[in-house]
Amino acid sequence: MKLNTNSNTYIIIYSAVLVVVVAFLLAFIFKALKPMQDANVALDIKKQILYSLNIRDLDGAEAEAKYAEVVKSEVEKDGIKYYGCELDGQTKYVFPLKGMGLWGGISGFVSVDDDLNTIYGAYFNHESETAGLGAEIKDSQAWQEKFQGKKILSDNGDAAIAVVKKVENAASEVDCVTGATLTSNGVSEMLRDGLVRGVKLLQAAAPDADAIEE
Repeated sequence: MKLNTNSNTYIIIYSAVLVVVVAFLLAFIFKALKPMQDANVALDIKKQILYSLNIRDLDGAEAEAKYAEVVKSEVEKDGIKYYGCELDGQTKYVFPLKGMGLWGGISGFVSVDDDLNTIYGAYFNHESETAGLGAEIKDSQAWQEKFQGKKILSDNGDAAIAVVKKVENAASEVDCVTGATLTSNGVSEMLRDGLVRGVKLLQAAAPDADAIEE
């Protein structure tokens, strides 16, 4: 019996089979590529941590090797995560941060000297900020470098680090990104929340060199 390829039944069955086959192929490809995708995500995170330590322009293999050399521990305590690092014989702590920008999530890694009050380096990222404006938190290395040497806490222990429209305290404040006030505010809030909480936690625990080896 000859099939009527113009019938509704044939079209429905053909479409259903096609959908099942395509779904199976997509699932197979996703599963096959997932280990590679996970490895790429992990490498990207390692590179961002190195960026916050002012180590840039490394390819994948170089970044893996440098990360293994520099990062000595990954610690999570009381909801705060940090990486204990040794760089040129000095202890650094790297804190991962998350916040909200104008159009979506923003994130970053900030490294801190062993005095737990001085920023050594910073790297920020975003999900969907505007190119040339909010996206500058990621794209502008010069802006990220403005955080180097900034104090996190004031002399009385209050949060001092901030991103502002007009810098009044050069020791702890950074100019906002021009034309990206809301994104800059998001970075400021992210720092004053996650970073300040992190350094205060470690200050209270009075960390020393042994803490890196946890």
